[in-house]
Amino acid sequence: MEWNLIFFVNSVLLGVGLAMDAFSVSIANALNESQMKKSRMCFIAGVYAFFQFAMPMIGWICVHTIVEYFSKFEVLIPWIALGLLLWIGGKMIWEAVHGEEESAESTATAAHLTFATLLIQGVATSIDALSVGFTIADYGLLMALVASLIIAGVTFAICMTGLLIGKKAGEKLGAKATLFGGLILVGIGIEIFVKGLFF
Repeated sequence: MEWNLIFFVNSVLLGVGLAMDAFSVSIANALNESQMKKSRMCFIAGVYAFFQFAMPMIGWICVHTIVEYFSKFEVLIPWIALGLLLWIGGKMIWEAVHGEEESAESTATAAHLTFATLLIQGVATSIDALSVGFTIADYGLLMALVASLIIAGVTFAICMTGLLIGKKAGEKLGAKATLFGGLILVGIGIEIFVKGLFF
């Protein structure tokens, strides 16, 4: 592979394709936190971007070292993503339904995005990017790094957009925002699972 316009265009397109799940999760998160500050939005988008950078690189390393083990692990990717997102989304839906019986303050606290949950979301929305290691297997190390950085940059921009959309929608939806956010996460988990299993 050569350094040319096609390389950069392909990297951007990969970034757009891979960032769609993180974009949807960003909307779901911002629905629950309509007062989210810009610094927190940058941090959340940065976490997703980091995982979208790391996963293709891990995949690339696996292809160049332990390819036979990686190909066996690849079968588990849809199951892992489904499990993680069903757990997080289900928890949000449960909190939204039972939160109606509690005060608005305790509901907001329960729905607040923790760092641990953010990391789980980062893994769940980027785990399919491990497969990109096969796509960029013919790249050298430097090209693989640059491609992964471009993917991360695109992811950051798309997630920031998702967070802004979620904030605006969250202000309008109010208490129902947590329920919608949970449903989005469950839907993404099912979509990743079906896509990974049948396509």
